[in-house]
Amino acid sequence: MRRLKLIGVTEAMSITYEIVWHGRGGQGAVTAAKIFTEAAYYQGFKGVSAKPTYFSERRGAPVSVHTRISREPIRTFSNVLYPDIAVVLDDNLLDMVNVTANLKTGGLLVVNSARGPEELGVGGPYTVAVADAFHSSKEAGLVVEGNVLISTSILGPLAAASDLVGLENIRLAVGKKFKAAALERNLTALELAYKNTRILRYELPAASARA
Repeated sequence: MRRLKLIGVTEAMSITYEIVWHGRGGQGAVTAAKIFTEAAYYQGFKGVSAKPTYFSERRGAPVSVHTRISREPIRTFSNVLYPDIAVVLDDNLLDMVNVTANLKTGGLLVVNSARGPEELGVGGPYTVAVADAFHSSKEAGLVVEGNVLISTSILGPLAAASDLVGLENIRLAVGKKFKAAALERNLTALELAYKNTRILRYELPAASARA
C-alpha cells in the first residue's frame, strides 16, 4: 500500500508535525492521541505532546486534541493552527465543525465513516483516508455498555495512509496500554481498520512539490 509522504516535509531533524483530532466526549479522541504520540516516540520522535480542548463537560460534546511530534524537544504547547493531519472520529462532525480549517496543502484528512472518501463532500488539496472504525471495533468486540470504542481502530487508517508512524510502533504502543483479552481485541480492531482503509489521494503539482 503506497502511503502519503506529507508534501512539503523534508527529512530535516528539526521538523515538527502537527495533528488535530476531532471527536465527541467519550469516543476516545484523547486516548487515540496519547497512543499515537507514544507510538511516535517509538518511531524516533523524541518530542511529543497531546493537548485536549473541551468545548463542554457534557458526554458527547465536541472535543479536540492538539498533537505535535518532533525529532527535537517540543517547546510549543498552544493549540495547533495549521495542522498537517486532521483526524475525525465521527463523520457527523463534518457538518458541525470545519475540520479542514487551515489543513495544509498536501496534508491528510482521516475520517471514521461507513461512506467512501468521495462521498464525504470534503474534497480539497489534501489526501482523504476513510475507514469504518465503528464496524472494525464492533467486529473485534470492543463494545462496553453499548458504547463502541474506537480509540485504537481510528489509528488504522492513519497508519495506512501515512508513513509518519508505522503500524508496528502503533501495535507496540497499544500493547503498553492494554493487556490480555483487551489487548487482543484492540489489536484486532486496529488491523481491521488498517486493512479496510479507502484512500482518495491528492497529488501536489510537480512544480509545487519541488518548491
